[in-house]
Amino acid sequence: MAIYLVQHGKSLPKEVDPEQGLSEQGIAEVKLIAGVAKNYRITVSKILHSGKIRAARTAELFADALQPGQGISAAEGLNPLDSVDAFAMKLDAESQIMIVGHLPFMEKLVSRLTTGREGHTIFKFQNGGIVCLDQEKARGKWLIKWALMPKID
Repeated sequence: MAIYLVQHGKSLPKEVDPEQGLSEQGIAEVKLIAGVAKNYRITVSKILHSGKIRAARTAELFADALQPGQGISAAEGLNPLDSVDAFAMKLDAESQIMIVGHLPFMEKLVSRLTTGREGHTIFKFQNGGIVCLDQEKARGKWLIKWALMPKID
């Protein structure tokens, strides 16, 4: 069992789209990663997103591929500068949820879960990529299990 963390796909600049919806490249990369996840038979029960258009659209693209049984919905506490502590305390690897959010929140969340502190960037996210975390129940520790990224560089 695991949780899946996703930084939204690449978005348009504010000058082009004030709400920063996904760019064509962002859509293509999210569809690519979602397709790989589907081929690996990744099971997601629910997809949560921040409510911002770029995160909601990313969640929709993953939902199209992964068909989460409980659907997708916006969740409080996933905005770029939100505190990760309250959100981290609610997470359970048994839930099999996917969380679509933003930087720096996503990197801080991975750091908080794996090291107990949010100040160390231990994983560099890419737009549209997935970081899978699992939890050692006996010790309560979270570990990075695997990652799928649009680019290897």
